[in-house]
Amino acid sequence: MKQIIIASTSTVHGGQYLDYLLDTLKTHFKDTEEVIFIPYARPSGITHKQYTEKASNAFNKIEKKLIGLHTFKNPKEAIDNAKGIFVGGGNTFVLVNALYKFNLIESLQDAIKKGTPYLGTSAGSNICGLTMNTTNDMPIVYPPSFKTLGFVPFNINPHYLDPDPNSKHMGETRETRIKEFHQFNTQPVIGLREGSWIEVKDNNLQLKGNLQARIFEHNQEPYEVDPDTFLNELK
Repeated sequence: MKQIIIASTSTVHGGQYLDYLLDTLKTHFKDTEEVIFIPYARPSGITHKQYTEKASNAFNKIEKKLIGLHTFKNPKEAIDNAKGIFVGGGNTFVLVNALYKFNLIESLQDAIKKGTPYLGTSAGSNICGLTMNTTNDMPIVYPPSFKTLGFVPFNINPHYLDPDPNSKHMGETRETRIKEFHQFNTQPVIGLREGSWIEVKDNNLQLKGNLQARIFEHNQEPYEVDPDTFLNELK
């Protein structure tokens, strides 16, 4: 039974790291006291150790121990034996490049298939989709492939921002970028606003949080779905 939380962000405005998710995570990881943390995305270029310490401070609040994957001599074996997995945000290109480098794509897929609870935030959520092509990040490294974990049959756009009619910025909006994506790809894209997440339990996919999500389907007008909506039909 799949147990996955795909969260748009780790931190909502005015809050602390993972605070808005802690009650959910306590239930999500209820069957383990130790969670493997994958720090490869390295937000702002911080070290794996610094990132793990930051995430550990949050997990300590729910009495869970976080162990950085970078501390294991055999990362693949660590994922195979993990009782819980958390992939943090940062740069999706850096994250995916590392997952391929250490041959972890299939290991993560196998772990989730057997029911290991997974949490992804930001880049760690982006990789839950079919590809990473709807990331917001700069391509600072070149991974072997843009194909990702495929836990859900669509793509994710974390941190989705609505167009601001009062903005003087003349660059492309997120919606414009996703429409560009759909000129070359047909899978749906979910614009996941900060503070929202998708909960996957076995084959059920449900939007959680207090905000709507924006759904983009190929050759269709985008539309909104409410919290608690099931997303099983998107493919």
